[in-house]
Amino acid sequence: MMKILLVEDEHLAVKRLESLLKSLQPNFEIVSVCDSVKQAVKWLLSGNKPDLAFFDIQLSDGLSFEIFNQAEVTFPVVFTTAYDHYAVKAFEVNGLDYLLKPIEEEHLQRALDKFKSGQNKLNDALKVALMNAAGQLKRNDFKTRYLIKVGEHLKMVETSSISFAYSMDKANYIRTFEGRTYNVDQSLEQMELQLDPEVFFRISRKFLVNINAIADMLTYGNSRLKLKLSGMDKDDEIIVSRDKVKIFKEWLER
Repeated sequence: MMKILLVEDEHLAVKRLESLLKSLQPNFEIVSVCDSVKQAVKWLLSGNKPDLAFFDIQLSDGLSFEIFNQAEVTFPVVFTTAYDHYAVKAFEVNGLDYLLKPIEEEHLQRALDKFKSGQNKLNDALKVALMNAAGQLKRNDFKTRYLIKVGEHLKMVETSSISFAYSMDKANYIRTFEGRTYNVDQSLEQMELQLDPEVFFRISRKFLVNINAIADMLTYGNSRLKLKLSGMDKDDEIIVSRDKVKIFKEWLER
């Protein structure tokens, strides 16, 4: 029985990976699903050790690379990511295993075959490669503008002018400081990875906000926060999820 650890904070991504594993690797057990760096470190420090792990790069409280600095990781790890090609190149150059989201069955099969052959054992050389890739991803490889279609025209929108991005009715939008709204092709998950994490924060599944757009913050309901942002309409209700409040406050104080 292959014991698998999933470090992933997106419920749908967990379900998809679990479904693919069932079809490709029936003899397996998901021993834990950790949705943050903190939870994964706590699980590992408790003495648990899987045969194989899948780490999403971007988690609610930071990059999964941080796990390696806080706990001993001696088992093979396959990274999952929604990063664009320019960031994925860091993994290709350094020889690390990764799966690009949405995960395709044939790519997962290739990763499993590599695991079974023992090719992706986490040795010292791969740990160095991991740190190199982390350094490349943490450099200023963030989007500075989006090319957006407006009717028959194409418009460039600077990321510095984005007050917040949001999801509604299965579509994704950005709102500028001036209050203009544009439909974008990227999902919030993709935008979260493309934008500078020092400037933008995913406060909930529906909203990604620019720190420079925050005009006011109010306590709201049961341990939540309500934000007033530049460019928002009077009827907009932008709430920080309860599970993100603590991390959000820490992010604001960096």
